[in-house]
Parts: sequence; C-alpha cells; structure tokens
Amino acid sequence: MKINIEFPRKLLEVYNDVCKPLCKELKLPQTAFDILMFLANNPQYQTARDIVKIRNIKANLVSINVDRLVQEGYLIREEVKGDRRKTKLICTKQAQPVIKQGQKLQKDFVDQIFANTSQEEKQVFIKVMETMDKNLNYILKGGQ
Repeated sequence: MKINIEFPRKLLEVYNDVCKPLCKELKLPQTAFDILMFLANNPQYQTARDIVKIRNIKANLVSINVDRLVQEGYLIREEVKGDRRKTKLICTKQAQPVIKQGQKLQKDFVDQIFANTSQEEKQVFIKVMETMDKNLNYILKGGQ
C-alpha cells in the first residue's frame, strides 16, 4: 500500500488559499487566524506552549501573533493560579464574530474536500483516522 506523501501539504495549501480572502477582510495574518481558530476549536489547549506543540507553529511566530491578537482585543491573557509562569489565552467576546466566520469557512472547506463521497465513506474515513490516532498515541508512549 502506498500513501500519497503530498496529501498533507496539499491539504494545508488549499486550506490556506481558502482562508486568504477572510484573513484579508479581517486584516489578520494567516498565523494569527490559525492561532485564534485553534484556541476556539480546542478549549483543552490554552497556552502558547500548546500552540507551539500541537499546531507546530514556531514559538517566535506564536509570540508575535498572540501579542497582536491581545492588542486587537481578540485574546486576553490570564495567569494560571498557582503557577505565575503559565498564562492561559482566552478568546474574548470581540473574537466571537471572527470565530463564527472562521468556523463556517472551516465547515465549508471540509464539505468541499468530502465532495463526491458518500456519508458511509465519510464515516469510515473518520473511524480509520480515529484508529490511526490511537495507534500513534500508543507508539508515542513507547508501544510497538
């Protein structure tokens, strides 16, 4: 079995192209938009370190873009009780219309890439991805 190694690159390239008009309209760089959407869509992740690790965005880019999002009122920083070195990043009320537009864009994008597939095929794809994710977690934890 051969997996197309270009698939992840193409997926990201097309997603970024789809985001360009909205980012331009919002006057937000793609990275700032990605950070905002990541925090909104994944409430279990709340720190700059999470963004660096999970989204694989370089720390300096995270820092610059988080500063911008805070300055523009889309995020606030909140110290974690008991650990003043840790800061939570929280989406503001002002960010909600942007997040709503971004989530619609993301839904439309997913619908577009699943075009010409049946509901059953989508469900199988999602199930396979979940299984592969579990397998990757097992491997990362030292399993074979």
